[in-house]
Amino acid sequence: MIEVYIDGASAGDPGPSGAGIFIKRGNGETESYSVPLGIMSNHEAEFHSLVNALAHCLKQGYQIVSFRTDSQAVERAVEKRFAKDARYEPLLQEALGLIDQLQLFFIKWIPSKQNKQADKLARKAILLKR
Repeated sequence: MIEVYIDGASAGDPGPSGAGIFIKRGNGETESYSVPLGIMSNHEAEFHSLVNALAHCLKQGYQIVSFRTDSQAVERAVEKRFAKDARYEPLLQEALGLIDQLQLFFIKWIPSKQNKQADKLARKAILLKR
């Protein structure tokens, strides 16, 4: 199973934003991605990190994935298949369309201290855009 850690970060709310994606493959190898996102809120960046990571997994042919996020909003929206805030509904629907293409998908909320790699990558992505 592939473990995918995701995080979004913004320098301001809204402000320059980035997504961090850290992937652990079953063979012990890892992948790290910093994705500049442009100007948006932190919550938007969190949803964008989900969409970017899902698209990457599908592109790589990963079909059984377990996602970890420190965003309760993202975790709850995916689990309920509904975004409380209508601004995030289009991003959620895009994510759900990608999730439905996977053989097996899990998502779990984790504390920020367990998501440091993805957080570091997201913050790096903000700097890449500047």
